[in-house]
Amino acid sequence: MNLSEFSRRYEKIPVSIFREQEDAAKMIVDEIIIRTNKKINEGGKCVLALAASSACIPVYENMVKAYESGRLSFRNIEIFTIDEYYPLDRNELQTHYRFLKEYIFDLTDIPCENIHCLESAKMEDVAKYCREFEDKIRSAGGIDILITSGMGSNEPGSPYNSRTRLITMNHTTRVSAASDFFGVEYVPYHAITMGIGTIMEARKIYYLAWGEGKSGSIKKLVEGNITDQNPASYLQQHGNVSVIIDDAASVNLTRIDTPWLTGKCEWTDYMIRKSVFWLCKKLEKPILKLTDRDYNDNGMSDLVTEHGPASNINIKVFNDLQHTISGWPGGKPNADDSTRPERAFPFPKRVIVFSPHPDDDVISMGGTVARLSAHGHELHIAYQVSGNIAVFDHDVIKYMDFIRESAGIYGFDATEADAKYRNVIEELKKKRPGEADPMDVREIKGIIRRGEARSACRYLNIPEERVHFLEMPFYETGGVKKKPLGREDIDIIKNLLQEVKPHQIFAAGDLSDPHGTHRVCFQAIIQACEELSNEEWFKDCRLWMYRGAWQEWDVAEAEMAVPLSPEEVEIKREAIFRHQSQKDRPLFPGSDKREFWQRAEERNHNTAVLYDKLGMAEYQAIELFVKYKF
Repeated sequence: MNLSEFSRRYEKIPVSIFREQEDAAKMIVDEIIIRTNKKINEGGKCVLALAASSACIPVYENMVKAYESGRLSFRNIEIFTIDEYYPLDRNELQTHYRFLKEYIFDLTDIPCENIHCLESAKMEDVAKYCREFEDKIRSAGGIDILITSGMGSNEPGSPYNSRTRLITMNHTTRVSAASDFFGVEYVPYHAITMGIGTIMEARKIYYLAWGEGKSGSIKKLVEGNITDQNPASYLQQHGNVSVIIDDAASVNLTRIDTPWLTGKCEWTDYMIRKSVFWLCKKLEKPILKLTDRDYNDNGMSDLVTEHGPASNINIKVFNDLQHTISGWPGGKPNADDSTRPERAFPFPKRVIVFSPHPDDDVISMGGTVARLSAHGHELHIAYQVSGNIAVFDHDVIKYMDFIRESAGIYGFDATEADAKYRNVIEELKKKRPGEADPMDVREIKGIIRRGEARSACRYLNIPEERVHFLEMPFYETGGVKKKPLGREDIDIIKNLLQEVKPHQIFAAGDLSDPHGTHRVCFQAIIQACEELSNEEWFKDCRLWMYRGAWQEWDVAEAEMAVPLSPEEVEIKREAIFRHQSQKDRPLFPGSDKREFWQRAEERNHNTAVLYDKLGMAEYQAIELFVKYKF
């Protein structure tokens, strides 16, 4: 076994890790082109089975590019969908047919007869319909390439030899689909799906996953045991499957998470910190109590050999961690800043906090925002998107009712206000479950969220003229599906940066966001910064990344840790509460049913507990930040 094989010895499926999704997509499309040309030479067609998943979008977009450049014709391709919600008309916004129609069918030369999409047959005809779908796959010669990010709608407990069938989706699956339907109550209870046996008969399977939110499931798929409670684990028995992931989705794989256990490790400062913190957690010891034997007995003898003895390693890591802690996130004036995460001058600083949605700032770094404001920095809050799809219809009615009732008090036209109220009621009545809001309703929902954001900023003493609503166009589609990041989006960010010329930027590096908005917003900031990198003011600007809405930074990565007192935790909580439409029950909660303030407090408290266990001072909570390296 060579060194590369040894480092992957925990992995039961071939895994390819890509820095960019685009590179992975191009590789897969090149394989599709090769396979299609081969089938043409044999007098047949290339048969694809495709999932309607956001993870697959880069592949589908590159398939269309290949068609547009003349490298690929879909006249020689047959496409089968892997699953479909039941019962839904095929043209509903949420259907998998509609998804593939918008991303592939409408943009290529694929003949209608080459498209085989699962549909909602009558309940009494479903079993017959599913058998006929299997017959179509066999008649086409079987599936050549299957591209997916899951196992269709096969739920835990699905048998290994299952075929295409109607299945009842469990609650977790329905919650994960809630954002597409504008509420879990509108998600169908059933789906028609290819069975595990059907999927396993594909000649080649590409399993795609992007982002840290998928890192846990990828570890189970690649390194876990085969079990019917994790249907994807059956792929370990497929002879030609490739798991395609990005760096973020790989973080829990053993060779990435604990590489010192899988072979020779390059002992960078980061890797030393990571390994020491891992050892502390495993042995339940603080840093300064680790011994040479602790290192040697746990696969870290190389570290002691290269950088030991243990006391030297311990002191360095202890000091590095201690130096991340700062109660002055904007820098402490008139202080030695040689070991502080932020420079002392200039003070006060011009600071922009970019918040993807109108509450991410206070959820993720509300304590730090309060501290920056209290220290007198020129603090700007920039809300990148409106967040208007995340407001319940009943909140719209409540606010419109207030306008109607108060019109006479403030001298407005009561008749006109009543007419507007009734018009909104009628539009909401006409809206089908899961359908996007009409424009005027979206505008009201945007107003609600802007009002809540202003309220939170007022509470934190941030002047209204420093509160910016950027309304980035990529988001404003009215639905969960967004437009690609465009020039106008980037220019909006650039214009604000050039106007403020900040010394500090805070941005959401929360790539675990299951809806993808954080990722796109962050990309816009990075591109804008790179285009401004030659500006004189930018040379004195630092970009700090925060997380917390979905997942916190690994302590080994953290470069600034802002401790919060119990009083500051309450301030942060109150700022979050100002976003009333998101309280009690967010419209798109993800798999965690708790309110965002509860999630954030637990993460911040757990971080403080971890610092305490590593040997630092004991705090109520800590918010973590990582500096972006341009």
